Amino acid sequence: MNRFGNSSQSRPVAIWLFACAAMVFAMVVIGGITRLTGSGLSITEWKPIMGALPPLNAADWSEAFEKYKAIPQYAQVNAGMSMADFQSIFWWEWAHRLFGRLVGAVFALPFFFFLACRLFPERSLLGRLAMPTRLIWRCALLLAMGGMQGVIGWWMVSSGLSERVDVAPERLTTHLGLALLIFAGLIWTALEAWSGEDHNRAPQGWSRGAAILWGAVFIQCLLGGLVAGAKAGFIYTDWPLMNGALLAPVDWGKGGWAFLHDQALVQFNHRIWAYGLLIGGTVYAVQAWRWKLAEGLGTSAFVVGGALWMQALLGIVTLISVVPLWLGGLHQAGAAIVLALVTANLWMVRRSQPRLFMSGPRR
Repeated sequence: MNRFGNSSQSRPVAIWLFACAAMVFAMVVIGGITRLTGSGLSITEWKPIMGALPPLNAADWSEAFEKYKAIPQYAQVNAGMSMADFQSIFWWEWAHRLFGRLVGAVFALPFFFFLACRLFPERSLLGRLAMPTRLIWRCALLLAMGGMQGVIGWWMVSSGLSERVDVAPERLTTHLGLALLIFAGLIWTALEAWSGEDHNRAPQGWSRGAAILWGAVFIQCLLGGLVAGAKAGFIYTDWPLMNGALLAPVDWGKGGWAFLHDQALVQFNHRIWAYGLLIGGTVYAVQAWRWKLAEGLGTSAFVVGGALWMQALLGIVTLISVVPLWLGGLHQAGAAIVLALVTANLWMVRRSQPRLFMSGPRR
């Protein structure tokens, strides 16, 4: 205890972090829809402050449209599009960037407020809202990651403004991966703020297994980002084969870049990793039941296992339907939900008392 009361727990901080996580989840979905609508390159400049204002008159719209006409995507994909069509894709990208700014403000302003509350006496209301010391650097790191996300977002967009008609898959995947890391970090830190510090640690086997499962889900999200970036979901839309073969022809002339850019190989990797993830997640859930894990851990494992199967089925339906907008957005949302579940599961496992794991498997 310190002069602010419980030094490791703060429900207001937890609620704020959960709200930020919900906004990042929405941002991931909006970003997916922006990509599926082909809107991401409609704004060809990066103006972190002034860019919050959309075109306000006909002259502004004409200027923005002329800048878009100067990039390869217009010439090779959207040549002859009307001003109304341009405005349609412009608004998606503008909303995406505006919501990103809003997420940054909703995180940064309360963060500094909670820090300022530490300056007040113990019995004041503001003093009780102080952020626990152990969470300050975590939140500062999340804030820095959020700022970096804006820079990486522009780095991604810039890859499609000169020589390509879309953004580079590896840059899109980097952008998505950092967003998901921030999302998971917010959930983890919110759980820590809600429950306070705990020194219990589960046996290494279960903790390691939950961590491996988390890592496998995150890798699958990155592989999905490569599928999105390479537009690999729009081809080889049969299942379980790829155009009647286990693996469609790969352009190995690209060398190592084939793993990032070749549509057949990118989609194949996403499929194969999904199969392995399903097997691993199912084994994890069954083992959790056999060992009679207490305090909701068995339930958590089964929820994760069920979510993995639902996401896999959704991915198959999305593929064979040739990625309609609503299914593509739902599949990306599902990936974020699965990541949230494995994050919460890992957090629960790491905080569980060792005695809860000692009853042995069911007979």
